[in-house]
Amino acid sequence: MANFPAGCALIFGGSGGIGSGVARTFAEAGSDIAVVWRSRSGPAEAAAAYALSLGRKASTHQADVTRPDEMRAAIDEAIGQHGRIHSVVWGAGPLVNQRYLAETPIDEWRNAFEVEVHGFFAAIGHIVPHMRAMGGGSFVHLGSAGHDWWPAKDGLSVAVKAANEQVIRGLAKEEGKHGIRANSVLVGVIDAGQMHKLTELGQLDARWVEETHKLLCLERWGTPAEIGHAAVYFASNEGAYTTGQAISVSGGFGV
Repeated sequence: MANFPAGCALIFGGSGGIGSGVARTFAEAGSDIAVVWRSRSGPAEAAAAYALSLGRKASTHQADVTRPDEMRAAIDEAIGQHGRIHSVVWGAGPLVNQRYLAETPIDEWRNAFEVEVHGFFAAIGHIVPHMRAMGGGSFVHLGSAGHDWWPAKDGLSVAVKAANEQVIRGLAKEEGKHGIRANSVLVGVIDAGQMHKLTELGQLDARWVEETHKLLCLERWGTPAEIGHAAVYFASNEGAYTTGQAISVSGGFGV
């Protein structure tokens, strides 16, 4: 069991394969959770039910992160039900179609920034005042292992998340005096949501699997729980002297 401040971990993107797995890992580690979902309540409700079965407090909240009023309402609900948000895990994001940059439709590009970057920025504006008033907190961004080695056709994820990596460093620099920390988990190929959907769409095939395995030190895919373990460290008291950092949980991708 990890040690956490009072309150909950607020997990955005909690209905995705990785996000719901991260929520479960926080509950297993001893944290109460508040899970934010946009269009699919089932996985978020399942994660909350699992947390309750472990004796943790859990809640779910519907919000489109591109809508400020919905974002504010979800955050206020979480605070109202848990008393405090000790950590934010930012995992919200659209489906990342595998395209070359020059072939990416501008509407997809803009939407990715609206969800991942502008949504995160809006969450910061709502939550930082709360964390300051409560004596501190932690932001954990789920980034991309592609920041270390550019994967062709994955720019809709890597380039967009790169903006948030700089925001994380800025938060660490500016808010440390308030006891607020900010770090990133760089996510590799995880056997969950996005990978499954892109495989169904035919964008990831046997040749992609073969070529990607060549880029890994550990020739297997990661699990949502393994992302969750890194996020738990950053959010917990065990990581209390860690800020402005990133750890790649990717099986050694690109080493």
